[in-house]
Amino acid sequence: MDCCSIECGCHGHSFTRRRWMWGAALTSVAAMLGGGVGLRGSTAAAQTAEGASAALDVLRKSISVDVHTHGGTTGITSQAPPSADLSMGMKAGGLAIACLADVPDAPLLGRDAAGVLRALRTPASGELNKYHLGRLDWVDQMVAHHGLTRALTADDLEAAHAAGQPAIVSDIEGLDFLEGKLERLEQAHQRGVRHVQLVHYTPNDIGDFQTGIVTHHGLTSFGAEVIQACHRLGFVCDVAHASEETVKAAVKVATKPLLLSHTALSGSPAMGPTPLAPRQISRDHAKMVASTGGAIGIWHFFPNLDKYVDGLKEMVDVVGVDHVCVGTDQQVTPGSVQDYSKWVHLVNAMLRGGFTPEDAGKIAGGNYMRIFRAAVG
Repeated sequence: MDCCSIECGCHGHSFTRRRWMWGAALTSVAAMLGGGVGLRGSTAAAQTAEGASAALDVLRKSISVDVHTHGGTTGITSQAPPSADLSMGMKAGGLAIACLADVPDAPLLGRDAAGVLRALRTPASGELNKYHLGRLDWVDQMVAHHGLTRALTADDLEAAHAAGQPAIVSDIEGLDFLEGKLERLEQAHQRGVRHVQLVHYTPNDIGDFQTGIVTHHGLTSFGAEVIQACHRLGFVCDVAHASEETVKAAVKVATKPLLLSHTALSGSPAMGPTPLAPRQISRDHAKMVASTGGAIGIWHFFPNLDKYVDGLKEMVDVVGVDHVCVGTDQQVTPGSVQDYSKWVHLVNAMLRGGFTPEDAGKIAGGNYMRIFRAAVG
């Protein structure tokens, strides 16, 4: 599309300087994907360049979102100070939006004698809320000084993509810090949080989680109130880590799409044998989430990107392409998307693996955009 100036109207779109920045940002991505592979003019180089061009076209046309991340090795779960590492990686790979997850129960977590990650002690009153608020302060500092914007509305997501300006959706993994106080959820919204996960690894008064002892037999009455409050306030409600019984009850309460941000299909051949099997989900579990209009995010714990794409296909075969997204969960343990410079490679792998550009765009961010708009506005 040709435009005669930096700021003009073309086919209903307003092309501003920020939109031109997006094209400039992806130039380096194209060089990374297409450059230096094979001899000049060779079939391998031509194929790589063609794949690079197709992947970049998807990223230009479709918003891209990692629906669950901790921001890498220097991210929010690390002890590192805020830095530009996340924004630089996102620019390098063409990722528009990262749902950056605070983990309120992190001070409690460790490996038991069997090597299972769990809460090793009971928190003191107010301890997890204090830790959670400190992590929100950390996010504030990163947004203020390190090349990121914070998305509060669906329009903000669209603007970030159009501008080539990396943005975060502030996320909370586990509402253990509430301690029965719904007003803390409203306070989180006032602090810019727009995505919350009900349970994690610590027993709480919301519902049972996949790797814990069954204590509630699903969702509690308080848990139902929390979901209703999420809908009222404007949060994406995330049921990752929740047991199948908890999700079954949550689906009955939900009036807006639910997200299950990071998992894989139970027994996934693409993953192979894994200690994460208790966190995988059954076909019925996945179908319940999809029935709300929601989606299931696939984490990056696969041997390579081609196997990751196979993992996406496994879930698409169960719930359809409109109900699958990418939730890497980086950087918990090593996986196939070690940093966001690999994001464009993932899109390229989707196309190489047989997804159409339209379907790759849905999985890479379009499906989350639909959920976010319905939940947050």
